[in-house]
Amino acid sequence: MSGHSKWAQIRRKKEKVDAQRGRAFTRLIREITVAARQGGGNPDTNARLRAVIDMAKAQNMPQDNIKKAIMRGTGELEGINYEEINYEAYGPCGVAILIEALTDNKNRTTSEIRHILSHHGGNLGESGCVSWMFKDKGIIYIDKEKIDEEKLLMIALDASAEDVITEDDAYQIITSPKEFERVISMLKDKGVEYNSAELTKSPQSTVKIGEKDAKTILKLMDALEEHDDVQHVYANFDIPDELLNEVA
Repeated sequence: MSGHSKWAQIRRKKEKVDAQRGRAFTRLIREITVAARQGGGNPDTNARLRAVIDMAKAQNMPQDNIKKAIMRGTGELEGINYEEINYEAYGPCGVAILIEALTDNKNRTTSEIRHILSHHGGNLGESGCVSWMFKDKGIIYIDKEKIDEEKLLMIALDASAEDVITEDDAYQIITSPKEFERVISMLKDKGVEYNSAELTKSPQSTVKIGEKDAKTILKLMDALEEHDDVQHVYANFDIPDELLNEVA
């Protein structure tokens, strides 16, 4: 799983660049709007909304942007009606891929996602073909400079977190969806600032990828993640760290 964890680090660095370009704001605004539409505009009673607002604040999104996105979701302001749609697919070497999108035109998005996949050696699959390979997890990132590792381990243990992974410049706390909010609350109570916190999907097994196919798979991931309607992409490839550093 080391290669997959390394890819997660690279994605986080890319997300910082996306934030500078405004791409991250666009995706977060869509997510806030849909969360508010489905569960109401009060983050105290809408866990999904609360989580995405925390992500938006971590990206330094202005409070006014967040407020307007919520109001569009609750119908207080006019806005585009986005539909959630998930795609299950296979990439090169049989890599399993889950794609989560928000779109105002399902037919257009489906056609474009299918084209991206086929252009990079992948294909759309039937509903349920790969989703069983992934489990819902909570992931919280904290800069190393903000807390001592031993102290963080104690907090995570007390809050029933599943694991703490040490990365190059940050800690990654892994939780079950059930304990996600509990761990966040514990961190806040202890005065520990975190970079980001999100509910994600983690592969239960991985496909080892060699040099021949690594570039193709990473180009496919980039193409999917750069699509305007795509919110999240999850995959179960495992590329060795050394090779990933070369091609990413």
